[in-house]
Amino acid sequence: MMRIYLRAKAQGIITGVNLGYAGSLTLGEDYEGFEEGERIDVLNVNNGQRFTTYIIKGEGSEIILNGAAARLGLPGDRVIILAYEVR
Repeated sequence: MMRIYLRAKAQGIITGVNLGYAGSLTLGEDYEGFEEGERIDVLNVNNGQRFTTYIIKGEGSEIILNGAAARLGLPGDRVIILAYEVR
């Protein structure tokens, strides 16, 4: 039987939004345990939104919502980012 386990978890503050991009979340290298292209869940603590997307590597501690996800949060909102593995 395959099970899904939480592999990585991070909390941070949205630093920007970019409606002009096709989709994803830009995540800075300061957030360890995540890989570019990896599927993630993002939970916005401020407004209760939850969504699934993938990671584009960014710089420092930036967290940028891109494309449609940019409508689900604002700079300054606190988010929780979750990555999973299947065993």
